[in-house]
Amino acid sequence: MNLAVIQMASQADIATNLATATRLLEQAAVAGAKLAVLPENFAAMGRSDLARVGRDEAEGVGPILPWLARTASELGLWLVGGTLPLPPDGQPQGKVCACSLLIDDKGQRVARYDKLHLFDAEVSDAQGRYRESDSYAAGDRIVVADTPVGRLGMTVCYDLRFPDLYTALRLAGAELISAPSAFTRVTGRAHWEILIRARAIETQCYMLAAAQGGEHPGGRLTHGHSAIVDFWGQVVAERDEGEVALSAERDVAAQQAARERMPLSRHRRFSAPRMASGTLE
Repeated sequence: MNLAVIQMASQADIATNLATATRLLEQAAVAGAKLAVLPENFAAMGRSDLARVGRDEAEGVGPILPWLARTASELGLWLVGGTLPLPPDGQPQGKVCACSLLIDDKGQRVARYDKLHLFDAEVSDAQGRYRESDSYAAGDRIVVADTPVGRLGMTVCYDLRFPDLYTALRLAGAELISAPSAFTRVTGRAHWEILIRARAIETQCYMLAAAQGGEHPGGRLTHGHSAIVDFWGQVVAERDEGEVALSAERDVAAQQAARERMPLSRHRRFSAPRMASGTLE
């Protein structure tokens, strides 16, 4: 079972969250995973000091980056580190990015994706209004990287509502797409499964949708339903709420055969957003 997604109900305490993530990743490694995806905000959920957390990490005094490197190395896993707050490269001051890191099994950073689409929306739940742009800066480029289990495109949560991004990743060679998320319970019930299955179907990629699922600081409720969805849109592993490590096997031959029988990339008549060196224009 070479693919894994981790579901958590993360809280504000970083040390506790990292201990939980370690335990779940150990389960994934025992199951045979080579690539595991953690959920959005896996280490720091509901905190008001994101800029400070991000600066500490960037300055080498925070716990999250060393933990990612050490855990990947000790478990022999490639990790998608959900998201953590990090300043934009070369810009230590100001807002942080919702940053998803790909770490290899030696603990080395392979790729960094900064969330492109920020969740500024009104939702009929206890929180009511979400304004990620108050705390976060948006990314400006797509990211695709090679892993031992396939070429991985990287996305985060609200990105799921913007199919042009996924088309661009597919055209860049993606075979798998990570989607660490923290969907609200209201929006998740309405759209989560539809979105992750649609993105899998239209890209003919595996979707690795690692979600938060439970209650968080301030009474925030997340939808959960972490899932691994195959290239045909079938949900091959899923869990509704609570902590879990889900595993599945990528069937390379079946995926390639499906792409050959229905060559969507060759049939496409409209282009995805133009890119210059991976940067959206």
